[in-house]
Amino acid sequence: MSTKEIPFGPIQMLVIGADHARFTGEILPEFKRLSDAGFVRLVDLLFVAKTDGEIDAVQASELSADEAQQFGALAGALIGIGATGDEEGALEGAIVGAAELEDGHVFDEADVWYLADAIPEGGWAAVALIEHRWAIPLRDAIVAAGGVALADEWLHPADLIAVGAHLTDRYAS
Repeated sequence: MSTKEIPFGPIQMLVIGADHARFTGEILPEFKRLSDAGFVRLVDLLFVAKTDGEIDAVQASELSADEAQQFGALAGALIGIGATGDEEGALEGAIVGAAELEDGHVFDEADVWYLADAIPEGGWAAVALIEHRWAIPLRDAIVAAGGVALADEWLHPADLIAVGAHLTDRYAS
């Protein structure tokens, strides 16, 4: 399967949370703006809040039922190829993956409880699978030019601070 046949862009798993229930209403409108512009798409979201010992969970996705099953089949096929190295493994993985996303979600009830156990009373956490739609043409152009990704990392401000601290320690002695 060539990358031009893969209808999905790179998927990022983003996990965020807070130990308090303060919502300012800034996250969803910004995500909607990016989604409406075609830059990103929400593959799956699991939001869990813990208040007075009660667990509230919300799931959302921008994928249609058919797209969710197609995503599950593709992910399953790739896992199957990795597990067996052959076409049979890919087919078995595709069947299992499509069935797994029949309900339209990657995350399930076990994930709700896992998140709930990880957040303090009055806190919340969200796990989102975000498809980077903007990267599809770039990926295809790289492949068409015979290129391959040698590394793929995100650098955050904290990473740069850590590099600076490392350099200071290294050259201070």
